[in-house]
Amino acid sequence: MLKLCFLYIIGPVVYVLDLADRLISKACPFAAAGIMVGSIYWTAVTYGAVTVMQVVGHKEGLDVMERADPLFLLIGLPTIPVMLILGKMIRWEDYVLRLWRKYSNKLQILNSIFPGIGCPVPRIPAEANPLADHVSATRILCGALVFPTIATIVGKLMFSSVNSNLQRTILGGIAFVAIKGAFKVYFKQQQYLRQAHRKILNYPEQEEA
Repeated sequence: MLKLCFLYIIGPVVYVLDLADRLISKACPFAAAGIMVGSIYWTAVTYGAVTVMQVVGHKEGLDVMERADPLFLLIGLPTIPVMLILGKMIRWEDYVLRLWRKYSNKLQILNSIFPGIGCPVPRIPAEANPLADHVSATRILCGALVFPTIATIVGKLMFSSVNSNLQRTILGGIAFVAIKGAFKVYFKQQQYLRQAHRKILNYPEQEEA
């Protein structure tokens, strides 16, 4: 009789434990996804706050965020890294280079800056999509997130006479983007010319001994 009562009690306990185990197994992926999304969100919020203090100034940035609406901060701060990444993905150098290749024969000054940019090429080489390479994707991410720091440094070095931290950082960012873009256009044009004039030679056959 005692044995039957023990089995009667153990049956519902095992069923409840099994049900709890199945529920936990199904809920864990959603919980992990929520934790991951929450971690990314708060990381973006922290990065946005640090960027504001870096660009505007530490004290001024804190004052701006203290006076701002908390809801606006929770929505606006995470968009800062997102906008930086999206802006980094805009390959404006390629559009400028394509336009210059097309109209360079009308602007002779471009030939002195970028030698061979207006010269006809024997063939048009295929250019690979940079986003297809995971290394380029990581470079886009790192470059976008480091850009505010670089803009701040360049602004302090080149525009130290400007009193406003925000204006100095904006000018530094514009100068950095322009200088980097000019070097990138020149480098891509030289690669383009090198690939366009590349020739495939026949393999020399060795005479049999």
